[in-house]
Parts: sequence; C-alpha cells; structure tokens
Amino acid sequence: MAAMVRTVVFLCFCLTASQVRGSHIPKEMNRTLQNLMRHYDLPPEVRLSGKPVFSREKLTGKMEAQKVYLGGVLETYEKLFSHMIKQQPTPSPQTAGNAVVQNNGDDDVRGKLGYILKMVHDLRKHRYQEQETLLQNLQSLKHIKMDSLEVQSKALWELPWLYEEASSLVNTNSTIKQLRRRRQARRRFKSRPQA
Repeated sequence: MAAMVRTVVFLCFCLTASQVRGSHIPKEMNRTLQNLMRHYDLPPEVRLSGKPVFSREKLTGKMEAQKVYLGGVLETYEKLFSHMIKQQPTPSPQTAGNAVVQNNGDDDVRGKLGYILKMVHDLRKHRYQEQETLLQNLQSLKHIKMDSLEVQSKALWELPWLYEEASSLVNTNSTIKQLRRRRQARRRFKSRPQA
C-alpha cells in the first residue's frame, strides 16, 4: 500500500513538473499525447520500474553534447513512431450487413501517431539539422574496415593533420574561455565603485 502511495505521489509530481517544463509543447500535441498514453496504457508499477528508455543523465553535459544526444533521441522517436504506425491495423472499412462501418478507433490512433511523428520530424528538421549530419558522420565511422591495409595506410597518412586539428580545437576553446573570463573580470573591476 505504501509503495502504491509513493508511486501515485511520484506520478503526480512528474505530471506537475512536466506541465511546467512542457510550456513549449503545443496544446494540441499535449492533448494528443495524453490520448495516446491512454491507448498505450501500462500499470504504473510497470511504467515506473527499471530504467527509462532515454536517459536524462546525458542532458547534464555541455550544450553541444546535449544537442547531439537530443538529435539522436529525436531520430529514434521518428523510427519508433513509424514502427508504431505500421503496427496499427490497416484502415479498411468493415461491413455490417449492407452498411459500411468505419473502425474509427484504429484510424484515430494511427492519425494521432502520424501527428506526433510530424511534430517530432519538424522539430528535428528545423532545429537539429547540424546534429543529424554529425550523427550520420559518426555512424559512418563504425563502417571503417579496420583490417584493410589501404585503410590503415591512409589513416596513418591523415593522422598528422587530424591530430593538429583536434589539438588546436581544444586549445582554441580554452583560449576563448580564458579571454571571456578576462573580459568579465575587467567589467567587474570597472563597475566597482572607486574609493
């Protein structure tokens, strides 16, 4: 009983927090998600047990890393929703005697999933294009043939300029941070009242 009460309190807290954080979610999308959650209903002890599908721990690092991670999450959501739509029965009219009866329940779920898929796709397309390109480039690195003598030779040949680029990028980043700190210190010094 106590576990159930804790679960209900936690769920209420999560819903309250998501309402505050969900201010960027359009009302229609929020309503559609609520309807879909009722359709894909699980008992709270199952839904809240174990690890989440998408870890929030990855959202604590630097902004660039967060954007890359969220770009990958949005891509995964697109694949997931496309799969969920394919799992829905094909919309076809059913006959009852001489009358044609539409199965609106399945069509409704299919339409709602399509709407959510479009919203996720548009967000990813308009706000995460650079991250998508980066993810594709990272995925292409997995397919490098490690056993190929040609690949090994070319990789050795390319390493000096890539190493130089990687080193200078880190140095440039730390130099920018140092300059920013100096400017902030100067502003603070200038804004202090002179005695």
